[in-house]
Amino acid sequence: MAIEKYGKITVETCDIEGLKVITPTVFDDFRGFFMETYQKKDFVAAGIDVDFVQDNQSSSKKGVLRGLHFQVNYPQDKLVRVVQGEAFDVAVDLRKGSKTFGKWFGVKLSEQNKKQFFIPKNFAHGFFVLSDHVEFTYKCSDFYHPNDEGGLMWNDPDIGIEWPLIEGMTKDDVILSEKDQKWPSLKEYMKIMK
Repeated sequence: MAIEKYGKITVETCDIEGLKVITPTVFDDFRGFFMETYQKKDFVAAGIDVDFVQDNQSSSKKGVLRGLHFQVNYPQDKLVRVVQGEAFDVAVDLRKGSKTFGKWFGVKLSEQNKKQFFIPKNFAHGFFVLSDHVEFTYKCSDFYHPNDEGGLMWNDPDIGIEWPLIEGMTKDDVILSEKDQKWPSLKEYMKIMK
């Protein structure tokens, strides 16, 4: 991973082009802390020149896995972070022609590390809750279109995500929505999209 500083943020890049882990500068003192969670000038300098149009927030309990989600015809850039608790956040490359198509990258996001994860358009996204409770927020570059939802099977062996399960938990114990239990594998999805 390459690490660069842009204004008040430090940006780490990984082997999958476009994904970025952002750590803000945090000012701590006896009262608590202050940080800028988004400052357009610094993000543009870091190569993230995105017009965010919607902010979302979710609350989940330990063992919940949300994902792997994406929008098919109205893809979104996302800037995600955890404001309370801890989660393992994952992005899967779905960009046609990408040399890393079908590859994944994951990062722990928590209220302690204050990291953010930038996920460009045409990636599937999901997270797994590691703490008793998590508050998860994210900015999106397009509006949510309910009839445009796509998703992939969270445990697709061809993708091979190494989810950090909680001690004593098996994959059968993961808490999924009914919808998230029914997404296709990457191979099945590619057949549908041909």
